[in-house]
Amino acid sequence: MKNTALKHIHENLGAKILPFAGYNMPILYEGVNAEHETVRNAVGVFDVSHMGEFLISGPNALALIQKVCSNDAATLTIGRAQYSCLPNNDGGIVDDLIVYKMKEEEYLLVVNASNIEKDWNWISAHNDVMAEMKNLSDDYSLLAIQGPKAVEAMQSLTSVDLSAIKYYHFEIGTFAGINDVIISATGYTGSGGFEIYCKNDEVEHIWNKVFEAGASFGIKPIGLAARDTLRLEMGFCLYGNDINDTTSPLEAGLGWITKFTKEFVNSEKLKEQKELGVTRKLIGFELIDRGVPRHDYEIVDKDGNTIGIVTSGTMAPSLGKGIGLGYVTTEFTAPDSEIYIRIRKNDVLAKVVKLPFYKKE
Repeated sequence: MKNTALKHIHENLGAKILPFAGYNMPILYEGVNAEHETVRNAVGVFDVSHMGEFLISGPNALALIQKVCSNDAATLTIGRAQYSCLPNNDGGIVDDLIVYKMKEEEYLLVVNASNIEKDWNWISAHNDVMAEMKNLSDDYSLLAIQGPKAVEAMQSLTSVDLSAIKYYHFEIGTFAGINDVIISATGYTGSGGFEIYCKNDEVEHIWNKVFEAGASFGIKPIGLAARDTLRLEMGFCLYGNDINDTTSPLEAGLGWITKFTKEFVNSEKLKEQKELGVTRKLIGFELIDRGVPRHDYEIVDKDGNTIGIVTSGTMAPSLGKGIGLGYVTTEFTAPDSEIYIRIRKNDVLAKVVKLPFYKKE
């Protein structure tokens, strides 16, 4: 198992540490609900240094990215980021990722921790245009500083105007006295804030400064368990659960990042699928009766016929009810459709809802 540069800090804070995607990661500090509320109402910090970073550069960097990614990276300007995915040849997804345009002819790809090697091999195999590729995953750390008070709490650490960085934009500047830090207005929580990319030998200093600056704002460390409940309340996909090698971006509701204005891996087949229409779709649902839906639970109709499967589920801390994502056949995808989640042989009534589940007051 690999460790992030901050593992000793998490241990000193009493975090529950478990293996996740090949890393020993902090899963829990004081408890999921309390940590979840901190991010929804104040500001929390996640160590997500397990994520992967690839630098793609040179005259053909864009050509390679356009070939392997579903979204149109040609629309990116310096200082902007884009959500995208890597389609495979079989109608599924290799991974989802964020593409940052750092400079002309230089892009940073941020990929899921569990897929670093797989993604690197996949992109390398398609690099017949000789773009320069560097795997920076083991050299860089990533802190997600998330919540409505993030801007205010962190402003004292930088001369960059944090409130001026729009969603999915970023700045490179001095942060907590460290130069060349990427300050990105992105995150996986739906409560605003930033993701801070720095070198491993800088992250402990930054972590300490972040907690000093945020002390009067109620800042707390947050584990991966709350990261999951926060993202699920927003209906954000998690690779390995809601999207994988067998789910198409169109089935997963990711048509908005699948641009047929260019050619990319398997674009012909996906275009065909779009024209024919999908047979199943990823939906959000909330339980009407009591219960907690979980990954791989069956979804059935009123007569008990299987119509799909739960991909993610939890008791939503902000909503106080069971929610989930899952694939169902297309006739059950309309909002308010009645479906049932099979929980330990009981069919529990649920209804399809529009995402996100959580909406700010």
